[in-house]
Amino acid sequence: MNIDRLKEIREDKDYKQIDIAKYLKVTQAQYSRYEMGINTIPIEKLASLAKFYDTSIDYLLCLTDERKPYPKSILNEK
Repeated sequence: MNIDRLKEIREDKDYKQIDIAKYLKVTQAQYSRYEMGINTIPIEKLASLAKFYDTSIDYLLCLTDERKPYPKSILNEK
């Protein structure tokens, strides 16, 4: 899985791996393995990162170059 954008967007926002690891409640080593593609990032962590960076999961996974997030779903308002 191509997750190069995880590192790219983190660095663009001037965050360190430890900052994002704390946000996701994982170790810095675990987060590093996500960025390197060694470990698969769980979908709930990926969704959290998309919200954190105000973008879409598709952008983080390089499925689109559009950084703007999708409109919010009415199903997610609960």
